[in-house]
Amino acid sequence: MAEQGGKDEQAGQGTERRFGEYVVVRRHTPYVAELSLDRPGAMNAVSSAMARSIAAACEALAADRDVRVVVLTSTHERAFCVGADLKERNSLTDAELVRQRPVARAAYTGVLELPVPTVAAVHGFALGGGFELALACDLIVADGTAVVGLPEVSVGVIPGGGGTQLLPRRVGAARAAELIFSARRVEAAEARRLGLVDELVADGEDRASALALASRIAGNSPVGLRAAKRALRLGHGLDLPAGLEIEDAAWRSVAFSGDRAEGVAAFNEKRRPEWPGE
Repeated sequence: MAEQGGKDEQAGQGTERRFGEYVVVRRHTPYVAELSLDRPGAMNAVSSAMARSIAAACEALAADRDVRVVVLTSTHERAFCVGADLKERNSLTDAELVRQRPVARAAYTGVLELPVPTVAAVHGFALGGGFELALACDLIVADGTAVVGLPEVSVGVIPGGGGTQLLPRRVGAARAAELIFSARRVEAAEARRLGLVDELVADGEDRASALALASRIAGNSPVGLRAAKRALRLGHGLDLPAGLEIEDAAWRSVAFSGDRAEGVAAFNEKRRPEWPGE
């Protein structure tokens, strides 16, 4: 794992690990990790350095078998993330832009490919690549200040962090086309109504609500959570018979696990399970 320097403490509750200047990972419980975007001077605009840090943080989280849920948050009071750093992009030559593309892409795929459930906590602006980072998560919790959208065509490009593929999976092809082609910004109430976000909470409560949701999820079997996410992601868009085969393979991966044995035993003994995680 190519960490970008900074603080590195042993994983565990209350620990903090910084990846470069702009990303920090905190462990709130032994099983819930918070990945915070921390570039307040630029409203979390994703520069090349920040993209590398997001990818490195995701690599570390994916490798940590104790992590059951990841919550993606922002330290900026008025923005989750405003997307790509267009000031940096404006300074790049065509050749430099070609070289920068895989760097940027790795940040979004890093979040998308996390093997555990992920929850985005969104407030303020989540635009362009910022909204794509949220779309890469399994669930999006937003407060009343949230403004989301994919405005890339208004500056001569298209969504490049998964937006053209992830948005239709949330809201359908026609609605995604309208939002992407119009480049319009969508405020919180409409975003909830359209399904752009999953839960709308009081102003300033997005992070706390997302962490509370993550804690509830983390109480479940880590083996089951990973298998369920794998089945959901791999089966989406397939025809029903193919999807059921994906589900069956995921079921078989957990059916003979220690977690399954512990879960059944705990149910019958009317106690909380103590998941072995294997």
